[in-house]
Amino acid sequence: MLLLRGLTARAGKDLVSCLVSGLLTIGPRFGGANDDAVWYSKDAYDRYEKEGHPCSWNRAQNRDNKDKRVELLQKFALTFSICGNTWSMLLKLKTTPSPRQIIVLNVDGAIGSLFLDLLAGSGMFTKEEVDEIVGIGYLYELFVLARSIGLIGHTFDQKRLKRPSTGRCSVHKNEGFCIAERTLLCFT
Repeated sequence: MLLLRGLTARAGKDLVSCLVSGLLTIGPRFGGANDDAVWYSKDAYDRYEKEGHPCSWNRAQNRDNKDKRVELLQKFALTFSICGNTWSMLLKLKTTPSPRQIIVLNVDGAIGSLFLDLLAGSGMFTKEEVDEIVGIGYLYELFVLARSIGLIGHTFDQKRLKRPSTGRCSVHKNEGFCIAERTLLCFT
């Protein structure tokens, strides 16, 4: 995505074209994971509440390679008292002995869980309204908004730095291909 929006900005395209080229790369594998994480967090908590045991999650990190962003989110949540039932359940999952490896929470799971706790903890929404908010995909929309701000900033940076397209291809020796600035890939 960085390559595509950089190419668009360097090609002298307008801001809207640069923004759209970046936004069109957002999907379930890039950017959409936050929205899925809300669903998984909600499902895990609902099942945990009913059955008294957690559902299994995909492991994005491992015990030795924890995501620092999750640790920062946890500190932020504790500082501002955002932690609620969903987050507590996830912390319980981390420490519950099981035959499998202990689950390590990734950043999307942390954001999804804290989003649910923020909604529930505000006292402004019923359970049905929270279900509707999750179903509509509000967190995904917030991600798109935040990403748009970043894309616009990156576009302005490219234009401010006056980095025009050179048309030259710099070879990346380890991969055996080069990344062109006018075309996405050219094989050597």
